Amino acid sequence: MGVKNIERLIEQRVKENPINSDILNLEEKVVEIRRTTRVMEGGRRFSFSTLAIVGDRNGHVGFGHGKAREVPPSIAKAIVDAKKRIIKVPLIEGTVPHDVYGEYDSAVVLLKPARRGTGVVAGGPMRPVLELLGVTDVLAKIVGRTTNPNAVVRATFDALLKLKSPEEVAKVRGLEEEKIKSVYRIYAGGVPVRWK
Repeated sequence: MGVKNIERLIEQRVKENPINSDILNLEEKVVEIRRTTRVMEGGRRFSFSTLAIVGDRNGHVGFGHGKAREVPPSIAKAIVDAKKRIIKVPLIEGTVPHDVYGEYDSAVVLLKPARRGTGVVAGGPMRPVLELLGVTDVLAKIVGRTTNPNAVVRATFDALLKLKSPEEVAKVRGLEEEKIKSVYRIYAGGVPVRWK
């Protein structure tokens, strides 16, 4: 079957809903810098591979990959690449709207909504993605067989791409939007609205 192409899924989302990264107040975080070595005739040649995350802490986040012979250019390339892949993610009162699994290769991640005051309970490379997204309360777990940062970040983005806003859910299910939002607010720690 093959591995999901997260980049292609993000490109489709960007085509449907283009985001201008120039008007966003973006922050950057480097998740991983990896040194690779190639043995040449005259000795070893080093190059650096960088994984970076950009986000505005208001529902926009992206990731990028950069390679160069030195660290600063590889970071710069990763940030430029990340700005091309920014997606909008629906959030409700600082948490994700519903439970969701994300998969990439052998990395599997689980995101669950959390009550206000819980904080970002996430480890490894998932934490910077969720923090730069603007999530303040979430329960997250890496449940797959790998903790490779590249795979985990891509699995996290797969989960974020699967999230549905209350408007989309109401449209599909044929319910009122306020009914769906009230149910989501229960998870987010707000005051629930009684169903009639």
